[in-house]
Amino acid sequence: MTSTSKANLTEDDEEEEEIEHFDDFTLASSWERFISEIEATCRQWSADGPKNLLEKGAVHLDYSNKMYRIKSELKDATKIYSMEYYFGIDNNGNISDWNCTLHDLQLCFGVKEFLVISPQSASGVVLDAPESSKLLSSVAIALSNCSCLWPAFVPVHDPSRKAFIGIQNMGTIFTRRFEADRIGSQVPVKFMHLEGLYELFVSKFAYWTSDHLTHLFKVYLMMKLTYRTLPNDDENDGIQDADAENAESEKMPDGGNHNRKHWDDDCPWSEWYSAEDPVKGFDLVTTWSEKVIESSLEMAEMENASPHEAEKWILTPNLSPNLDSSKGDRIGFASQLQLLVSALDMSFEAQFMEDFVSDENLGSDNLKSSMVIPPPTVLDRVLKDLLLEGRQFPDFAKGKHKRSQAIKGAPLESLFAQFCLHSLWFGNCSIRAIAVLWVEFVREIRWYWEESQPLPKMPAHGSIDLATCLINQKLQMLAICIEKKRELNEEFQDCLGSNDDVFAHMEEDIEVGEESTSFLTQSQDFDGKRDSPLILEGFNESRTSISKFSTNSQDVYSADKSTSDSKRRGSAGPVGSMKLLNSCQSLHAPFTQNAPLMTEDMHEERLRAVEAFGDSFNFSAQLERETLSSDMSAFKAANSDAAFEDFIRWHSPGDWENDGSEANDEWPPRGKLSQRMSGPGNSWRKIWNDAPSLPAYEQKPLLDPNREGEKILHYLETVRPHQLLEQMVCTAFRASADTLHQTNFGSLKQMTTKMDQLYHTMASTLRPLQANLLSGNSEKIGDLKRLCVALEHVEKLLTLAASLRHKFIQAPRVYEAIFSDYYDFYLPNMGKGSADVDIQKEFDLKLQLKMNERQVVSNMFTPPTANQSWRKVLSMGNLLNGHEPILRQIVFSKRDSGSDCHYAVSTRGGLHMDDQQEIETYRMYVCGTSNDLRVALCVTSYD
Repeated sequence: MTSTSKANLTEDDEEEEEIEHFDDFTLASSWERFISEIEATCRQWSADGPKNLLEKGAVHLDYSNKMYRIKSELKDATKIYSMEYYFGIDNNGNISDWNCTLHDLQLCFGVKEFLVISPQSASGVVLDAPESSKLLSSVAIALSNCSCLWPAFVPVHDPSRKAFIGIQNMGTIFTRRFEADRIGSQVPVKFMHLEGLYELFVSKFAYWTSDHLTHLFKVYLMMKLTYRTLPNDDENDGIQDADAENAESEKMPDGGNHNRKHWDDDCPWSEWYSAEDPVKGFDLVTTWSEKVIESSLEMAEMENASPHEAEKWILTPNLSPNLDSSKGDRIGFASQLQLLVSALDMSFEAQFMEDFVSDENLGSDNLKSSMVIPPPTVLDRVLKDLLLEGRQFPDFAKGKHKRSQAIKGAPLESLFAQFCLHSLWFGNCSIRAIAVLWVEFVREIRWYWEESQPLPKMPAHGSIDLATCLINQKLQMLAICIEKKRELNEEFQDCLGSNDDVFAHMEEDIEVGEESTSFLTQSQDFDGKRDSPLILEGFNESRTSISKFSTNSQDVYSADKSTSDSKRRGSAGPVGSMKLLNSCQSLHAPFTQNAPLMTEDMHEERLRAVEAFGDSFNFSAQLERETLSSDMSAFKAANSDAAFEDFIRWHSPGDWENDGSEANDEWPPRGKLSQRMSGPGNSWRKIWNDAPSLPAYEQKPLLDPNREGEKILHYLETVRPHQLLEQMVCTAFRASADTLHQTNFGSLKQMTTKMDQLYHTMASTLRPLQANLLSGNSEKIGDLKRLCVALEHVEKLLTLAASLRHKFIQAPRVYEAIFSDYYDFYLPNMGKGSADVDIQKEFDLKLQLKMNERQVVSNMFTPPTANQSWRKVLSMGNLLNGHEPILRQIVFSKRDSGSDCHYAVSTRGGLHMDDQQEIETYRMYVCGTSNDLRVALCVTSYD
């Protein structure tokens, strides 16, 4: 079978077998196979094009939005090389624009797309000169075979030198060769100046050394200078100022250094913590457009030119790495609120705050060590700041956001809000530290009560704000009780001192008219002390308004002095033209006591009582019996002939039904009581019958300050820990947000929107705490921690906004542009926690300044002091307020036309150059400082 099959082979099969075993002697050596492999890879990349290469795994470069890289491995004998192709989607950019997104080799040699071939080794460079030449020749042959015009580079020498050699086939008769190297130290003084660099470039094409001195060469030049402001945290900055401050501090009694200025001293949060300046400094890039230089003298003049003569100024902010860090080690309101939420989570483990003070109730040793309380001196300082230094009446409207009222906490300047803010920074804001501070705080509050001293940072007048938390309501009511208590004590002392004078005065004034006048004087004195203001603030809103009758004291006096009105006491004046039913006398409105103040829990207690006994009119009257009886007594004193119907007509006009035919001045008035007031057993009529005729100043006060004050202190001393912490969390969030809201961030609409969103989120998240719906191990604790993260994001942005506005208050467009760009950069991370923030991409803004903004930026480069200038000797020109550039980049180029020298020779194949076409024959890129120098040279030659 085998022999038969072989015999049946056709001639075509034999030819195919010969082709399969054909030996291609052009690939006999490994070097030839290496060239072939490079050629195949380049052909494939060229055929695919940029779009297909992206689909095949091309990697996007972080520093550029349009540059990509694709990589391939090549093997030559025992060595493995990596060949990388750098290309862009849009290659229409101009290298002369100093585009900051250019690759280093693009900037050095003025190329666009290019290849880099390097060994896969630890250094990544070719250390052997013959190997580098062989490698570059291999790439050049491969690119020529596949008609690719890409420049190719090979890294050589030590990696720190950033040295390259390269070659490019121009597609005609020209070839470009590249070479770059760097001096890392001891730069010759000559090359620190523009004149020396110019002569270095000219020496590359001048035939004799003296040519560049005697001949004028037309050289094109572009220059870019980068300046950097001194860092804000420079240890050597302001040494002399610090010495002066120390000398002044020695004269101060406490030896403190209060003169040292921090960047955020005028920011609202500086009272609680000092924030790191998020803007560490700025880089200023000044660029000169292309100009022609013909001599070294012109270069020397250009070195003395001011940066203000540059064509463009581009500003780049250097932001703190902690601004968008994911470490979560930033100190601020958000970080401390995280600790307060943790304390709330632990507050369910005890019945009283005193239980957390003792070490026995803390459990493990680790828990004890994490709950160390500050020393007594710190505690005394906090209490002094809270109580002794806060006696002035606070402005509760300060820093209040329009949505702040939706959060049931305490106003920012109130005593409890200040306590909550202090607790954030007391110790490590643990439950134990809070317990110690609270216990001592309540003791101090009791001292103010027992000594009848005004309660600091709390209003002693007005009504109770039920929109605030319960503890704030209690403290406000306690302040009012203390004030009432002080008034009673003062009146008692006045009565003891003037008792004899009063009785003597009464014996002399026997006549009724004179007696009533003295009572009126007493009432006026009383009105100015206790019941201020004594107005018609009663039980029913339908009561006749004070504006409906005259309060002229002369009218009241004349009415009381008349014979018919001689028995009136405590009258505030007649109510329009209303007359009494039983006599044709004017109906007078009395001065009444204010309704007794009640906190939220007192209102809830009354509502529960109404629900228990039924929502009846008579039971409601019984609850308000004391207030009604006081109003009725005052009404009887002001209207001695008044009937129950007269009181209803004044106090509750809705319960008096007119017949519709009477005029205001008719007497007797026609009408009747409503059904609920005229029914049998009406509680209001019973109260009227029992009420004595007494003006307000002779009545027992409706508010018993001693009883209510003791009840409030009992509540503060026995409040449950979780109830205290719930109110502290709500108040601390509200106070922190209100403090941040005071930040002056200019007209940044993004921050206004974020603050509105923050208040809305806070109100919805904190609502379960306001309703006492939180329980131990509740999922709401997680919601509170996420709220802390949201506050942290806003806090970071506010800090940045304040810092930028402080620096660019005279150039608002600059700080608005920088903040808006960073806001768009940071916005994707706003909904993430600190651990989820993506910090791989760096914020890199390049903002071109207008002419009227240059001086503002220039002023940031303050002239260096003697302590700053000694560190290095200025060796470069183009100073900006005494600051030399930290980086100088120059591009020299020489161009020749087709009619010049040997470039005018006819080309192969009959092709020739246009006489007017210019070729960049020499190009040198210089990048350096006073400590290093990098030079990249590109030469176009005729082959």
